[in-house]
Amino acid sequence: MKDKSLKAVALRYQRGIDSAPRVTAKGAGILAERILALARDYKVPIQKDTALIEALYRLEINEAIPEELYQVIAEILAFVYRMNRIKTGVNKA
Repeated sequence: MKDKSLKAVALRYQRGIDSAPRVTAKGAGILAERILALARDYKVPIQKDTALIEALYRLEINEAIPEELYQVIAEILAFVYRMNRIKTGVNKA
C-alpha cells in the first residue's frame, strides 16, 4: 500500500565545496518512496525524523539548510561518518 503522507528529503554536503548541506531531492508519496529506494540501493543512510523532515521539506531544491538546523544535521553527519569508518575498518579519530 502506498503511503501518500510519506515524505523524503535528500541532502548533500561536500566538505570544502558546500558552505552547508543542501537539499538535492524531495518528494511525497510515490516520489518519496523512489527517493528512499534509491538511497537503499546506493547504501545511503536514511534518518527517520518527522519534525526534521517537515523542516527540510519547506526548503527548495539546491537550497542550503538554515542555521537553525546546523546542529541536528551535524549530529546526523557525524553519526554517518562514524558508521562509515566502522564499516571500512578505519579507526582514526
